[in-house]
This record gives sequence, structure tokens and C-alpha cells, in this order.
Amino acid sequence: MGIFDKVGDVGRGVGERFSNASEVANLRRKILYEEERIVEIFADLGKKYYKNPDEDPAVFRALCEDIDARRRRIKKMKFELNTLRGLKMCPKCDAENSEKNIFCGVCGARLPDPDDEDFTSLAENDYYTETSNQFFNADSTGNVGM
Repeated sequence: MGIFDKVGDVGRGVGERFSNASEVANLRRKILYEEERIVEIFADLGKKYYKNPDEDPAVFRALCEDIDARRRRIKKMKFELNTLRGLKMCPKCDAENSEKNIFCGVCGARLPDPDDEDFTSLAENDYYTETSNQFFNADSTGNVGM
């Protein structure tokens, strides 16, 4: 292997790392956008209900379905983000595991797989974000309860 081959290999490695960093930044930006939209939709939902609690339930249902669709997108994007980092996050204990693992090394729970039928299902513990969790757990004065 000549010197030019080695230089070419180094250049490809740098290019791949730059590409991954770019993908990570792009995914984070998209996740943040979806999270912000969820908060806006919740505010819109509250305003609509406040102004007219007798509104057609289909209006409220459509907003709720939009929120759930965005939560599913966030879930997929977070999975992609962790895959780029070579990790799988445990849905039960939030432990980081190698992407090659099928079960969590800490609690033994089955790790998520995007090929599973129920991958995009939303469980009670599928939180939006840390900041929106604080938003949803806050009381009317903005204080977050524990």
C-alpha cells in the first residue's frame, strides 16, 4: 500500500466522520422542531377548548393525532441518532447499549428494533423531551412537581 493510498484512506475517514456529524446535527435540529411544534399544538388545543369547550370532538382529535404522529417521528429520529452513535437506548431503564445487543445489559429488557411492528407505538413512558416534560409536569405557576 503506497503513501497515496494511506492518505486516501485518511481522507475517506475524515469525510465519513464529517458526514456523520452533519447527519447528527440535522437529526437534532429536526427533533427540536418537532418538539417545539408539539408544544405549540398543545397550546392551540388548550386555546380551542378554552374558547369553545363544546367544539366538535373531531377538531380536538385531529390535533391529538398530529401530536401522536410527531411523537412517532421523534421516536424514529432518536433511534436513528443513537444508531449513528452506535447505541441503542433501553426503553425501560434508559441505559446505553451497543447497537448489536438485542436485550439491555442492565435490566434485560428487549431493545427497540425499527423492523418490529410495534416500534412506532406510543407507550405511557414515551416522553416528548426533557424540556417538554417539564412543561407538561408543571403546575399553573410553572413550578415543576417531583
